[in-house]
Amino acid sequence: MDNYLQKAYCMNQTVRIYAAITTDIVKHAEEIFNLWPTSCSALGRTLTMAAIMSCTYKNDDYLTIKILGDGPIGKIIVGANDGKVRGFCENPGVDLRYNDGKQAVAKAVGAGQIEVIKDLHMRAPFSSSSEIISGEIAEDFTYYFAKSEQIPSSVGLGVLFDKESKVKAAGGFLIQVMPGCKEEYLEKLEAKLSTLKSCSTMIDEGYSAEDIIKEITDGDYQLLETKELKYECTCSKERFERGLLSLGKEELISILNEDHKAEINCNFCNKKYIFSENDLKSLILKATK
Repeated sequence: MDNYLQKAYCMNQTVRIYAAITTDIVKHAEEIFNLWPTSCSALGRTLTMAAIMSCTYKNDDYLTIKILGDGPIGKIIVGANDGKVRGFCENPGVDLRYNDGKQAVAKAVGAGQIEVIKDLHMRAPFSSSSEIISGEIAEDFTYYFAKSEQIPSSVGLGVLFDKESKVKAAGGFLIQVMPGCKEEYLEKLEAKLSTLKSCSTMIDEGYSAEDIIKEITDGDYQLLETKELKYECTCSKERFERGLLSLGKEELISILNEDHKAEINCNFCNKKYIFSENDLKSLILKATK
């Protein structure tokens, strides 16, 4: 598996750790959307976070993350289910740097809020949100977990680029503290995290997901699960056909008379679907029935 997640317990089973390698997922997003580096870094971090979070729920639960900042990148929307992830950002053409050359993701994201929507197959999806406190995304999700889910957590997310500004390594981790965790364990974790290399640097140096867990825990962990991660869009022509039908007969006739066809691009994978004149005529007949 090129993109995968590993889950482990540590600190006498009072701390949960998820570590993920998502390099190819972020490369795929970079290619299909022609992402500039800062847009790629912001979207890549969010894709990684969504992939990790989706593995904390049941297999059929669906997660949507919306990062609604006022920066030049605009909205970031990512969906995930059981390690399968897809997403997009409103403006793929952002490249902002700090004086040291690092990606200025915080400036690109701006101020606003994070919204997390979980479809747990109940009467209505569950929605929670928190402020964007830095725009760096990892810090924002650390704050989100503490405020909205009351789970003390630490999040690390990163996308590393080569000299040509193409994705070289990407991944992240989520550490969650469970009830009963001793103060000495927390102090040990905090000390370790303060000196930890960035997760994208570790991945670039050849670390596996388990190596990252080993580094964080000093080798004191119990590996529980390995799960494949991948970029997967659920769009289809049939889905967009249902969307066109929902416009109603009169609107479909207007499209037919004015454009003689309909072209729809999927936001999540950039695939184009074309409905010909004959397709539209068939849809109008369906809408008439």
